[in-house]
Amino acid sequence: MITRTVSKNPRTTQGDLVNDLQRAGTKVTKANISNTLRRQGLKSCSARRVPLLKPVHVQARLKFAREHLDDPEEDWENVIWSDETKIELFGKNSTRRVWRRKNAELHPKNTIPTVKHGGGNIMLWGCFSAKGPGRLICVKERMNGAMYREILSDNLLPSARALKMKRGWVFQHDNDPKHTARATKEWLRKKHFKVLEWPSQSPDLNTIENLWRELKVCVPQRQPQNIAALEKICMEEWAKIPAT
Repeated sequence: MITRTVSKNPRTTQGDLVNDLQRAGTKVTKANISNTLRRQGLKSCSARRVPLLKPVHVQARLKFAREHLDDPEEDWENVIWSDETKIELFGKNSTRRVWRRKNAELHPKNTIPTVKHGGGNIMLWGCFSAKGPGRLICVKERMNGAMYREILSDNLLPSARALKMKRGWVFQHDNDPKHTARATKEWLRKKHFKVLEWPSQSPDLNTIENLWRELKVCVPQRQPQNIAALEKICMEEWAKIPAT
């Protein structure tokens, strides 16, 4: 009964199971329930947060997967991937583990300073391909459609040239309203940029997420103390990321 109940509803708590069994005339403890479920290969875990998907999103993602299922590797090597991300000066991005002795948790070398609201942050736009990282820029103001097009105008083609992309290379960006605005689509069309169709409410299919992760691990290790230093270190660490 215990296994059947949690298989049907994984959100069932141990307390719920204790009460259900008591009503059925069986007295058990939470430890008994936990041991029983472990023997069945089930353990309590935090539920993953995922994008809310409507049927239309599921169909779009399935269509995307089917269309690209047999794409050769060289096709993906001809894609420039892009995205924006935020990096905080102090905050969650700075979380690290330390080796310490008992009762030494408040020693300065074992702590990470925090300030309200993360001490400020910077917004970055970057791109890359299989040949390595392209340009990374710090967005100084709140980005709108016009600013996004200016960023692409100043940085996308120079990145493609620096990366020595083959003729007919493909540009990828997600479905942010700034990216899908009519003016942006028209600008891309006039520039003859080929854009990879991207499914809405996509999970993190964009491989640039791996580079953002790399950046958010390396940057805090250098302990920037102000926004200017944070921006400088981000640029340096981005340039170090190898094509491999």
